[in-house]
Amino acid sequence: MIIENVAFPAGQHCETTTLGALLRHQGLDLSEPMLFGLGEGLGFVYWDAKSMDFPFLGGRTKPTAITRTVADRLDLTLHTQETASPRKAWQNVATALTAGRPVGLQLDSYHLDYFTTKVHFGAHFVAMYGYDDVHAYLIDTAQQGGPVTTMLTSLERARNERGPMTARNLSYTIAGPTGRPDLGDAIRTAIRNNATAFLNPPIANLGHRGIAKAARQVTRWLDRSTNPSHDLPLAATLMERGGTGGALFRNMYRDFLAECATIVDDETVRLGHQMYAEIAPLWTNVSQHLTAAGETSDPDHLTRASALLTELADRERRAMQILTAIGTD
Repeated sequence: MIIENVAFPAGQHCETTTLGALLRHQGLDLSEPMLFGLGEGLGFVYWDAKSMDFPFLGGRTKPTAITRTVADRLDLTLHTQETASPRKAWQNVATALTAGRPVGLQLDSYHLDYFTTKVHFGAHFVAMYGYDDVHAYLIDTAQQGGPVTTMLTSLERARNERGPMTARNLSYTIAGPTGRPDLGDAIRTAIRNNATAFLNPPIANLGHRGIAKAARQVTRWLDRSTNPSHDLPLAATLMERGGTGGALFRNMYRDFLAECATIVDDETVRLGHQMYAEIAPLWTNVSQHLTAAGETSDPDHLTRASALLTELADRERRAMQILTAIGTD
């Protein structure tokens, strides 16, 4: 059982790659930055729970939020299913595939055969477009190989895993009008909503307040870690190459604003793009200092990373304040 013509070449981020593959099969071909931006995906979280070995810096909203928001923004029908039963979970997928619809899945990448780095991550997304007696046929990011296969038994374990950020065998399909929609109003609403949420986080770990908190905490990371040469470079790698598109999703949001500027004639968008073009490289500089701190144990690198984060909290706050004014000329 294979559905033809399901693909999303060169996808960098798992949820937008999955979403892009499902939409392209529906005849709606949007770029990955456009999907990320329409999904109001840009964010920030400083996460350091007692159960965690080391803090995590995240640059986007919660899992599935991008998909749900894009569906709402473009008036698409998003059909989601969750179940605690692996048998029912397979029936949900098989029924959709038989009907000719590729399926989005949230699962734990640890169990996927083609992942060479075995780390539990329960918020990974793939698009499934077929199966045979042994294998599931999936679309993943370009980094993971694009069109890939995994054993059906491995897929079941990945979908049924429990733990942080996991879902209960979540699967979903998307349907809606074919062809490219009029994006102007959707763009304006998405930019305004994303900026407003970033500026008004409910807790201090999120948004621009979270970046400022990270600036205060990061100077302690050499003492916080039991293995700095592993933990700090890993945190930096997740910022740059952990499916973010580089610079903790800021490259992707920069490219979204650049594309928006070709669709809507708004000086606010052009200014926002210019500001994020300057912001993105600073995040890469932060990750470079984190790596160097872990490799050298020199706290001066963390002092520099802290200063950059303090600057970034202010720069992103000002950029988002400007973007809240989109469409008000």
